[in-house]
Amino acid sequence: MLGLGIESTAHTFSCAIIEKKGKKGKILSDVRKIFRPDAGQGIHPREASRHHIENSSLVLSKCLKESNVSIQDLDIISYAAGPGLGPCLRVGAVVARSLSSFYKIPIYPVNHAIGHIELGKLLTGANDPLVLLVSGGHTMLLSFLNKQWRVFGETLDITLGQLLDQFGRSIGFASPCGKNIEELASTSSNYVTLPYSVKGNDVSFSGLLSATKPISEKSKVDACYSLQETAFAMISETVERALSFTSKKELMIVGGVAANKRLSAMLKDVCKRHNSKFFVVPLQYAGDCGSQICWTGLLESQVKEGVSLKDTFVTQSWRLDSVKVNY
Repeated sequence: MLGLGIESTAHTFSCAIIEKKGKKGKILSDVRKIFRPDAGQGIHPREASRHHIENSSLVLSKCLKESNVSIQDLDIISYAAGPGLGPCLRVGAVVARSLSSFYKIPIYPVNHAIGHIELGKLLTGANDPLVLLVSGGHTMLLSFLNKQWRVFGETLDITLGQLLDQFGRSIGFASPCGKNIEELASTSSNYVTLPYSVKGNDVSFSGLLSATKPISEKSKVDACYSLQETAFAMISETVERALSFTSKKELMIVGGVAANKRLSAMLKDVCKRHNSKFFVVPLQYAGDCGSQICWTGLLESQVKEGVSLKDTFVTQSWRLDSVKVNY
């Protein structure tokens, strides 16, 4: 079975084709074009959506060529219906609707966050993990129960990805800033005390962001190091508590911040203490990509038919814990 997935929730427009055989999936192609704002600037939804419009046909053509698949060969088309930036979401939805309508191919709206999880399970082999979803749009601890993902803890304000991006932009980096901050942090070991805010099993990063900015005026390197250590320690505490409460024997990290090696190192130590297996999505697929949408659409196609065009939608704040997972 062949599927096409279209991702356009934020800065990335991506198309991917996956071949599904039984419970296994093979990624035939995954092509991306990423909107890059100027240094110090964030993602402007209108500018990002214009970028997606201008690059959508190129990305789709390259995706089909790399996979050696024609549109007529496709069994389904899936697109990211949310959560995300409205103008960006609409670009992917329009492309998916157009292809579905013209070529008479079943269409599936997919929750972007669940896409991160399902692709992570496919690529890592995790079976029943406690999931840490950390990206620009999410900071959540999740456990699966009764056909739904249940939130065991989350951010109360900004996400971990937003924390890194907003701080990075304040010192002159261009979004996404996580990699630049990680590189600077690796050159320091001088920890400056910063606010540590864990409330129950939730975290709050806004005070940490405000407190770190003045430190960067004295030393950007020490500020990056201290910011990472504090934020990741907060996350590690909540993960350790969640492993204790859920008795899960697997932890899987997905989302763009999963690429951070220091975060992985701290969480590996947590897993060792709880005799739990540690899984992290491969770096190439940690960020937003069409593969996560394609694979989730293929899974959904096992248990339900595609929706009619009038029932396709985009929802900017579509929480993953509201979605029934029946496959």
